[in-house]
Amino acid sequence: MAREKLGREAVAEALAGLDGWSLAEDGGSIARSFSFRNFSEAFAFMTRVALAAEKIDHHPDWSNIYKTVNVTLNTHDAGGLTALDFELASKMNRYFGG
Repeated sequence: MAREKLGREAVAEALAGLDGWSLAEDGGSIARSFSFRNFSEAFAFMTRVALAAEKIDHHPDWSNIYKTVNVTLNTHDAGGLTALDFELASKMNRYFGG
């Protein structure tokens, strides 16, 4: 998948299809917090996402505090958001919901 930076319209369109994600003020990243019942569920989610991220060679900036996982996505080498960010965000939403 290409690592080409998306324009504002493409970002807005992609973000409209992602529940729970928000755009940073500078438009260069998207973020979401995921809350689970306990640490084990949060860690299992992170493990599943880590495997998916490795597969597409695109890795999140994230942190885990007990049952909460905070995620920020952007493509550093593109200087903003790319299709990879929205692909990974979509996978995270699916893993969280299912």
